[in-house]
Amino acid sequence: MVVRRRKKRVKKRGSKFHGFAKKKHRGGGSEGGRRMGGSGKRSAHNKISILREYGTEYFGKVGFTSIKKRGKIINIRDLPDEKEINLTKLGYEKLLGKGNIYRAVKIIVKMTSKQAIEKIKKAGGEVVLEKNGSI
Repeated sequence: MVVRRRKKRVKKRGSKFHGFAKKKHRGGGSEGGRRMGGSGKRSAHNKISILREYGTEYFGKVGFTSIKKRGKIINIRDLPDEKEINLTKLGYEKLLGKGNIYRAVKIIVKMTSKQAIEKIKKAGGEVVLEKNGSI
């Protein structure tokens, strides 16, 4: 019969030294290893010089990484010079409204922003949304 037990790292989470006498076994290296830990020697003089040179971007992770798949996007200013443009055949999924357009064009795309639709209609063109398209 298989004995199921919790992993040691889970069991020791929250304890100061993770079951050992010193901090070397808790992960993150022997000098803290998290944020600004271990960067200064005495009275944190090394930390201050690092912050002065690099600013606050030097330490730690910032933000998060999205796991969503993002389709290719294109702005109005980057559109090719044609009267009818099928952006899905060109490999684009969304049309955004950055830039200006001065000619009447017909654009076929899956998704688009409201600003892009307004600019194209103002120039005398039209936007055709394919199936499963949304604004």
